[in-house]
Amino acid sequence: MSRIGKQPIPVPAGVTVSVDGLNVKVSGPKGQLEQDICKYVSVRQDGEQLLVERIDDSREARSYHGLYRTLIANMVIGVSEGFSKGLEIQGVGYRAALKGNDLEMQLGYSHPVLVKAGDGISFEVPAPTQIKVLGIDKQKVGQVAADIRKWRKPEPYKGKGIRYEGEYVRRKLGKAAGN
Repeated sequence: MSRIGKQPIPVPAGVTVSVDGLNVKVSGPKGQLEQDICKYVSVRQDGEQLLVERIDDSREARSYHGLYRTLIANMVIGVSEGFSKGLEIQGVGYRAALKGNDLEMQLGYSHPVLVKAGDGISFEVPAPTQIKVLGIDKQKVGQVAADIRKWRKPEPYKGKGIRYEGEYVRRKLGKAAGN
């Protein structure tokens, strides 16, 4: 039995869940999310909990059991609390600023880099070297943060670039170490 899949998903107050065959809709104070589920698992509501159960004991059903439980749990957390991903910018002259709803970054290129805020995504810039990506869909928040990081990955010699909050970048010595 899947250790993750068998855990019930608590549904907080203010969040409504509707299960319609192979479709789960979760709506709450921050918005609404929808997820199609596969035929190997079923979702049912038991009071203030959601239970994800597999149809049989086949290999596919076992592999999807924990996956869909986690996806639905992330939907419930997203519509009630939301998700955020923090990024840090390091480097001389590297900075970020909000331009309307979009993010404008100076990253050492000849032009500023503009990142548009997609559906359900918003940005916060508490300091010129810090970025917060906010949203209700965990996958979208992580993807947007990864796309921003791709503009300047942290390099190992000086440590310049965009990194996740708390990310450790292993430093290399460079030419002088060869003597």
